[in-house]
Amino acid sequence: MRTVKVYEESWPLHSPFVISRGSRSEARVVVVELEEEGIKATGECTPYPRYGESDASVMAQIMTIVPQLESGLSRQQLQSLLPPGAARNAVDSALWDLETRRLGVSLEEHLGIVLPEDLTTAQTVVIGTPEQMAASAAALWEKGARLLKIKLDDRLISERLVAVRTAVPEATLIVDANESWHGEGLAARCQLLADLGVAMLEQPLPANNDAALENFIHPLPICADESCHARSCLKTLAGRYEMINIKLDKTGGLTEALALASEARAQGFELMLGCMLCTSRAIAAALPLASQARFADLDGPTWLAVDVEPALHFTTGQLHR
Repeated sequence: MRTVKVYEESWPLHSPFVISRGSRSEARVVVVELEEEGIKATGECTPYPRYGESDASVMAQIMTIVPQLESGLSRQQLQSLLPPGAARNAVDSALWDLETRRLGVSLEEHLGIVLPEDLTTAQTVVIGTPEQMAASAAALWEKGARLLKIKLDDRLISERLVAVRTAVPEATLIVDANESWHGEGLAARCQLLADLGVAMLEQPLPANNDAALENFIHPLPICADESCHARSCLKTLAGRYEMINIKLDKTGGLTEALALASEARAQGFELMLGCMLCTSRAIAAALPLASQARFADLDGPTWLAVDVEPALHFTTGQLHR
């Protein structure tokens, strides 16, 4: 018989995280803790209001399956009990953790995956004035970051990007608009990004209004984030996107994420591996996908004033294993 605990945590950030949808000063996560035959395992998720989630709604979802969890629910059975999303991710991650702890191996060893000792991760430059964003980019570059993710809304796009590129002429830049742009003027904006050497544009249009990307000729890859949650989304992405951003809180855990990665690659999509604001627990659960991703954006824990213990070891722009 398993024991199950479900609880929420709040992790203050060291500085505000500002994107097109607003500003956050803390990471709020929900944790599932399992104990079976003396072995303890945990899984974490970040409920996301953009997807209609809250701490309360996610905890309520998880509570509906606690009896099955206590009776030995498997990862495979879980997939049909909860939909893709944060709640299923917390449970799926805890079940993977339990599985590997029982076997006495790491998650990568269990899956037969070899990861490098050092992984490059994007470091996020949040929205501010052009001068603030340029200063932030320059500081990150000086500390060692070589891949920068630039958050934008629908204002001052050229001013902000020119300022950042001038500050870090050699950095690899990816741009995330978080659904804040419109079809009108998109071609000119994409050309601006290409002219500034931006490597990829993430989710420029709202997920429910991205038909303007259909057979839209653009000079740099466009990545689906909010438009891609699980394998069922792939059929609508062909002809609009070249890349998808996989996040466990969208797929509902590593089980579906691995299947999504396999199917997406078979259909010709490149992969990005992303995260929400979270602790190292959530990043550890996603690491098996890192070797398949062109870009990894795993800096969520680096925004925390204090990380969970034991924490993964981050330096600016790098995750050390």
